Amino acid sequence: MDQKYNSQQKKLVLPEYGRNVQQMVDYCVAIPDRDERTRCAYTIVSIMGNLLPQLRDTEDYKHKLWDHLAIMSDFKLDIDYPYDNIVKKESLVTKPEKVPYELEPIKYRHYGKIIERMIDAACEYPDGEEKDNLISLIANHMKKLIFSINKDGVEDEKILNDLYHYSRGRINLDPATYRLHEFKEAPAPAPATSKKKKKK
Repeated sequence: MDQKYNSQQKKLVLPEYGRNVQQMVDYCVAIPDRDERTRCAYTIVSIMGNLLPQLRDTEDYKHKLWDHLAIMSDFKLDIDYPYDNIVKKESLVTKPEKVPYELEPIKYRHYGKIIERMIDAACEYPDGEEKDNLISLIANHMKKLIFSINKDGVEDEKILNDLYHYSRGRINLDPATYRLHEFKEAPAPAPATSKKKKKK
C-alpha cells in the first residue's frame, strides 16, 4: 500500500484543525441525508472546539467554529446552520478598497515634500526671532540632507539659493554673510582587535 505524505495531499484550508478533521468534513459533505449530515456537522464542531479550547476565550467562539466548518467544506455543506449569518465565500475574497493617494510634484526630490511644507509654514510666520530660528533650522537641515548624498562638500550658496526658489523669493538670505553649520562625515569605527590571553 502506497503511503501518502502530507506534501502530496490536498493543502489544508485551516491546518490548525489537522487533516483528520478535514477528512471528517469532506465525509460530512458527501452524506446524502440532510438530517444525518446536520448531526454529523454538530459532532465535528464539538470535536473542533475540543481541539482549540483557546477559542472559548473569544467572543462568539461557537459562531467562529461554525464559520470555520463552512470554510473547510468550501461552503458546500448543505445543512441548517444554528446561525443565520454564517460567513460567505465572497466575503473572504473581497479586495480592500483602494486608498486614495495623491501624488504631489516635488521640486527637489532630495529635500522631500516635508521641507517644502516647512518652508511654506515659515513664510507665514510673523517677522521676528522665532521665524529667523525656524528658517535657520530648515536651511541647516537642507544642507544636512544634501551632505548625506554628497560627501564631497556642500556650498552654502547652493542651499540658500534652493531656499530662495522654494519660498518663491520670500526667504532671501545673503550667502556672503549668512553661514550654515559645517557637517563632517563621521570617522569609520576602528576594527576591534582581539587580544589573545597569555598562557600561564
